[in-house]
Amino acid sequence: MTMLEPGALAALASRVQVPRYDRSAVTVGVVHIGVGGFHRAHQALYLDDVLAGGDLAWGICGVGLMPADVAARDAAAAQGGLYTLMTVDPDGALTSRVIGSLVQYLYGPDDPEAVLNVLADPATRIVSLTITEGGYGVNDATGLFAPQDSATLADIEQGGPPRSALGYLTEGLRRRREAGIPAFAVLSCDNIQGNGHVARVALTSFASRRDADLADWIGREVAFPSSMVDRITPVPDDATRELARKVLGIDDAWPVRSESFRQWVVEDSFSHGRPDFAAAGVQLVEDVEPYEHMKLRLLNGSHQVMAHVGLLAGFTWVHDACRDPLVVALLRRYMQTEAIPTLGPVPGIELGAYCDQLLERFASEQVQDTLARQVVDSSARVPKFLLPVVAEQLRLGGPIDCCAVVLAAWSLRLERAVAPAPDPQHDALLAATLNEQGTPGAMLDVASVFGDLGANPRLRSAYVEARIALGARGAMAVLAALV
Repeated sequence: MTMLEPGALAALASRVQVPRYDRSAVTVGVVHIGVGGFHRAHQALYLDDVLAGGDLAWGICGVGLMPADVAARDAAAAQGGLYTLMTVDPDGALTSRVIGSLVQYLYGPDDPEAVLNVLADPATRIVSLTITEGGYGVNDATGLFAPQDSATLADIEQGGPPRSALGYLTEGLRRRREAGIPAFAVLSCDNIQGNGHVARVALTSFASRRDADLADWIGREVAFPSSMVDRITPVPDDATRELARKVLGIDDAWPVRSESFRQWVVEDSFSHGRPDFAAAGVQLVEDVEPYEHMKLRLLNGSHQVMAHVGLLAGFTWVHDACRDPLVVALLRRYMQTEAIPTLGPVPGIELGAYCDQLLERFASEQVQDTLARQVVDSSARVPKFLLPVVAEQLRLGGPIDCCAVVLAAWSLRLERAVAPAPDPQHDALLAATLNEQGTPGAMLDVASVFGDLGANPRLRSAYVEARIALGARGAMAVLAALV
C-alpha cells in the first residue's frame, strides 16, 4: 500500500495517471473557497489540465472556513494537496488520476491573516466559490441581500477578523484597492440561476454595510462571470477510500469519486486575466443563461423530483429509483411537459437528447449516489431548481402536476420524518406541515421558501389534491395514475 504524498508520485506512475508538470514551480493564480468533493472532481481537474498544458501560473490555493473543513485541512497537509480522482462510466469502467492543482490549503479559523494575504497577492487573479446556495445570503423571492448564516451576520455586526466568505472577499479586495492592485474576478460555481449576478449582489451589498466607497469600487472593478457546472459527485466516504486502496493500492485520506461526464460553461468576462480554459475543455460563451436554465431545471430539478417522491416510496439509491418504470415516467413527464416548455433554445444542445443522457446518467449504478444527498437544504434547492418551472408554467397556463406531487411528497416526508436531512428552514417547514390538517396548503405559506408563489390558488389546489392522494394511496399508486 502506497501512502499518497508528493514523494510517492514516481512509484505510483505505473498504476495511475499522475501530474507530469513540476509542482514546485506552480504558483497560485486561483483561490477557491469551499474545497468539497465537487470542486475536486470538477474545477480542480480543469485547472490540472491547464497546468499539464504548461501554464504553471494557475495553481489553486484552497480555503476552508467551516468546522467540517478541518478534515480537508489535515488531508491536504499530509498529502501535499494531492488526491485521487476516480471516475466511472455508465458501463462501470473506472478511470483514475492523481490531481496536483491544489498546491496550498488554508483553514481560515487557524490564521485569517494568511487567507487575506493570498487574497491580496497580485498573483491571485480569480477567486472561485462553492459555498452552497445559502452562502450568498440573497433571498430568492426578493433578489435582495438578506443573510441568515451566523458567520456573515457576525462579520456585519461585530467586525474583527473575517469569518464568512463575503467577509474575506471584502477585506481582500479592500487591501488590493488600498495597494493599487487590480481586482480579482469572483467566479461562482454554485448551482444558482444567474450565479454571477447573485455573487455581485451579495458581495456589493455586504461591502456597502462596511464601506460604501469600497462597495462602489467592487461594483466597477470586479468581474462576476456566471458559470454552469455539471458532474454528479457523491459525498466521499469510507467506501471511496477503500476503492482507492483496493483498485489502486493507494492509501488516500480524501479521494473523490464521480461520474465520467463533466461540463463547465463560463461567461468569458474576467477582471484580471484567466487561464486558457478552452484548451482544458471549458465552454466559454457570451451568455451562460440558456445553459444554466437547462441544467438547473432539467438535471437539478429532476433530482428534486426523484428524491422527494422516491424517498417517500422507499427508495434509497438514485440508480434504483431511476430504473423503476414509474419513476422514469415521472421524470420524463416532468422534463418534457413542465421543464422544457420554460426553456428557450440552448446553442449546440438538442434538449430531447440531453434528457435521454440525463436518464442514462441517473440510472448508472456505478456512481452510487443517494436520494438523501439530493434533499439536503431542500429549502434552498427547491426555490432555485423547481419553483422557477412552477412560476413560468403558471404564467403560461401550462401543467404543474409533477411539481405539485413533488412539493406534496416533500411535505409528507417532513411530517413522517422520512429520511430527514439537514435544512436551515427545517423547523419552520415542519411546523407548517404539522398544521396541514387544519390549514391545507400550510407549507406553501412559508414565505422564506415560496415567496408570493405559495398564495397562487392553482398551485395550492394542485398541491392539496396531491398531498391527499399521496397520504391515502401512497407514492407509487399516485405515480401510476399520473403517468
